[in-house]
Amino acid sequence: MNEKTTRRKHPVRTGIIAGSAALALLLGGGAWWAADRFLIEHVEIADVSAYEASLAATGEGAEAEPDSATEGVVSGSSYTDGATSVDVTTVTTGTADDTLTYYVAEVTLSDATRLRSAFAKDSFGENIIETPSAIAESVGAVFAINGDYYGFRDTGIVIRNGVVYRDEGAREGLAFYTDGRVEVYDETTTSADELLADGVWNTLSFGPAIVEDGAVVDGIEDVEVDTNPGNHSIQGEQPRTAVGVIDENHLVFVVVDGRSPGYSRGATLPELGEIMAGLGATTAYNLDGGGSSTMYFDGALVNDPLGRGTERGTSDILYLAW
Repeated sequence: MNEKTTRRKHPVRTGIIAGSAALALLLGGGAWWAADRFLIEHVEIADVSAYEASLAATGEGAEAEPDSATEGVVSGSSYTDGATSVDVTTVTTGTADDTLTYYVAEVTLSDATRLRSAFAKDSFGENIIETPSAIAESVGAVFAINGDYYGFRDTGIVIRNGVVYRDEGAREGLAFYTDGRVEVYDETTTSADELLADGVWNTLSFGPAIVEDGAVVDGIEDVEVDTNPGNHSIQGEQPRTAVGVIDENHLVFVVVDGRSPGYSRGATLPELGEIMAGLGATTAYNLDGGGSSTMYFDGALVNDPLGRGTERGTSDILYLAW
């Protein structure tokens, strides 16, 4: 298989995903339940930015350490502001219908709290969505990827920017600590308050872990994330998003395009694990994929999430700001 690596910036591509809950409401019965569960917004916390700021001011939430860098420099597909840097590359392997295209962002952080999370419409709850680019632009992100789409479900431990939003342990999660550690953990054996007390800054609840101790995890092709319709099956060749840990405050993010024969077929979970391990990740974790898989850098989409230059709405992102 031939492989080529290029560094380039892609043009901005925008899309609008719209849904109509009203139609479902007219149908009643099961349609009403489906609309309420999967379409209608359920806002639990509006103005998350103000909420997090108020908790930090009162000492109830973790507070990010101030960073000495105030402005960064973007050059091509790289960004730096002192000890924090992002380097984005495009990798293409294979030919014809076996072509696989993915995007790698190697990230070094001056401080673990530079990696932040943001919610769609700056609100926490179920079925609240915006395109990843729109969320990224609203927080001034220089780099972002889609998160775990927490709003599609009502389970999982959700800690973001040092604030607890949900404590319903259900699966294998990923925890980012303020000291730079990133660890896979069992949500069902702990609580959000315990994690926060131990110094957790952000959690993600999707999975599974695809690399442990530098090796691809056995059996990941058979894992089910949860039982929600349309989300429990993550097998086969799909668009993918993953985060890997190379060392403390040294991360690698990968977004794989898919469902586009001749451009990118998508990757299986074992293939994604092999990619992450090959990039030096000792630990790697699968995030929401499919049409959600998105990488954003310096005001533009890097990848092609839906194979036609458009994005799908999602509930959250991980990002680095200026």
